[in-house]
Amino acid sequence: MRSYILAALFLATPFCVGSVALAQERTPSAAGAEVYIISPKDGATVHNPVLVQFGLRGMGVAPAGMKFDNTGHHHLLIDTDPPSDLSTPLPATDKIVHFGKGQTETTLNLAPGKHTLQLLFADANHIPHSPPVISQKITITVKQ
Repeated sequence: MRSYILAALFLATPFCVGSVALAQERTPSAAGAEVYIISPKDGATVHNPVLVQFGLRGMGVAPAGMKFDNTGHHHLLIDTDPPSDLSTPLPATDKIVHFGKGQTETTLNLAPGKHTLQLLFADANHIPHSPPVISQKITITVKQ
């Protein structure tokens, strides 16, 4: 009986160690790091295509998958709030746009009307830093 228990423990050990290795801690953000939208300005009235320029202080931009201290890449939230769980990778949707190549600007074609934009900076694995580096949400109006 004792040998069966030892064998079971021996066989189960790699699975236990593997599951612990899969748990990821959030990457710390640099003290005072800040992400912001350079343009358009909050309250602006714009026409398509809308040029959105991203600003960053206190950290650097690196492509997704490249892990360097105090770096990450941008995610643009369009007409949505940040996910409630920031401990998992951000999903890629039409409302959460990933800039994993290290881009610092984009052009958008938005329907006429009011829209909100917000930046969320995330690590090499698309997981927001801790504490999160997130911009203020801005509102723009797109005219035809």
